[in-house]
Amino acid sequence: MRSVRVWDLPLRVFHWLLAAAVAGAVVSGQIGGNLMVWHGRIGILIAGLVGFRLAWGLVGSTHARFASFVRGPGAIRAYLRGGWHGLGHNPLGALSVLGLIGVIGLQTAGGLFGNDDIAFQGPLYNLVSKETSDWLTGLHRKGFWLVGLLVALHLAAIAFYTRVKKESLVGPMLTGHKRVESDVPVRDPTGGGPLALFFALAIGLGTAWLASGAWQPPPPPPTPAAAPAW
Repeated sequence: MRSVRVWDLPLRVFHWLLAAAVAGAVVSGQIGGNLMVWHGRIGILIAGLVGFRLAWGLVGSTHARFASFVRGPGAIRAYLRGGWHGLGHNPLGALSVLGLIGVIGLQTAGGLFGNDDIAFQGPLYNLVSKETSDWLTGLHRKGFWLVGLLVALHLAAIAFYTRVKKESLVGPMLTGHKRVESDVPVRDPTGGGPLALFFALAIGLGTAWLASGAWQPPPPPPTPAAAPAW
């Protein structure tokens, strides 16, 4: 057995930051009250992380790129028959990655336009009508269960690989390295250099800035009350 490099540092930092942010969003959203302010801030962070991941999927190192692991039905059938061999995400794992990014992205977008009919309004609430915001808020609340289901399936897959296939998925996501048989031909990942990282970070920060609504003009000052006529 030998250790080979699989996951780059930016991807690993993204993975654990997203996991912590989703957990924080769930807790703050369920408790509500004053924590809704933090729920909104975490939503902006998640939007930035999703933007970063989409960009890193184009310019990151080999196994982080979507082109390296997003495959068609043929690859999935080959994997199920035991005919697939690779270091990065397997074809089923690719579906999990795309599903989680897509659902979390849509869930976050809904929250940015949402409201709780009490004191909280998403940072982009003013861009839509109250009826549209209420509709998106309803989808956001229902989407909570879909996110929970996908996270549960993700954790179940990790447990299955650990216990049944005797393959750790957590270790490589912590260290970036994976142990493979000595006779398996592998190539070191390429790409994902400083320029690519700068580009992905710029996309992530830009996405978070757009999600924050900081680019919107400030609301007009309230109309002064009329002086009493006496």
